[in-house]
Amino acid sequence: MRTATDWQETPPVVLVIAGNDPSGGAGVVADIQALTALGAHPAVVVTCLTVQDTRNAYSVNPVDAGLVEAQACAVLEDLPVAAIKIGLLGTVEIGRAVARLIGEVGDMPVVLDPVLIAAGGAALAEEALVDVLLEDLLPRATVLTPNAQEIRRLAPGNADHAERAGALIARGCRYVLVKGGDEEEAEVHNLLFDAGGEVKHFTWMRLPHRYHGSGCTLASGIAALLAHGNNPRAAVAGAQRFTFEALRHAFRPGGGQHIPRRLPSIGSDHG
Repeated sequence: MRTATDWQETPPVVLVIAGNDPSGGAGVVADIQALTALGAHPAVVVTCLTVQDTRNAYSVNPVDAGLVEAQACAVLEDLPVAAIKIGLLGTVEIGRAVARLIGEVGDMPVVLDPVLIAAGGAALAEEALVDVLLEDLLPRATVLTPNAQEIRRLAPGNADHAERAGALIARGCRYVLVKGGDEEEAEVHNLLFDAGGEVKHFTWMRLPHRYHGSGCTLASGIAALLAHGNNPRAAVAGAQRFTFEALRHAFRPGGGQHIPRRLPSIGSDHG
């Protein structure tokens, strides 16, 4: 595991494969800020150019899948990537290209944030991409981070989150972190399921606003801590603490949701 001196001198590299949000609240900007705050170096592959603000997303314009793959290959051939964070993919072609790529990198931590719907409700991905996530990417994922709406879409027909997570773990991913921020409960309950059937409950105070980019912040936080050598359970716990503080210090620059304030001082413990 890296010491504090190690990460200051040579931060671990996290390959980010995600879309750009021009408002700076979510997408690769959120990833870059969270990773940097937690002492990792972000190497960013852009999958989609979006038109969105802090209220909603209005269009998603995918990059050619071959160009996505070429960007990632250039990074992997040159930099010592320690973890991979996958966010918005947008299309089946991009999803398959990323799955091929991940399949060739060997045993490396992969955090998969299944971005399907914007916080404002707009669709961000093709319907058929769900099948690619399930069949091609889940078997390569270390931690899957769906919110309640996303896990219901990925595992429809199951009675509760435990059954849904179990169905997804059966497809090959090691851990499923179900986020409860969008549920109508007095507190936020996040649930971490693993392949052994164990479930870890995390309870957080519900903060007063709605937030743009909280999921990206959390997933990138997990990736950063995995890159520092933390085990998945420790990475999930630490990234939640970092994200909660980022939300607690959030600001509202536009007319929509608040944006997490991803400060280096918030995430000083890197394992």
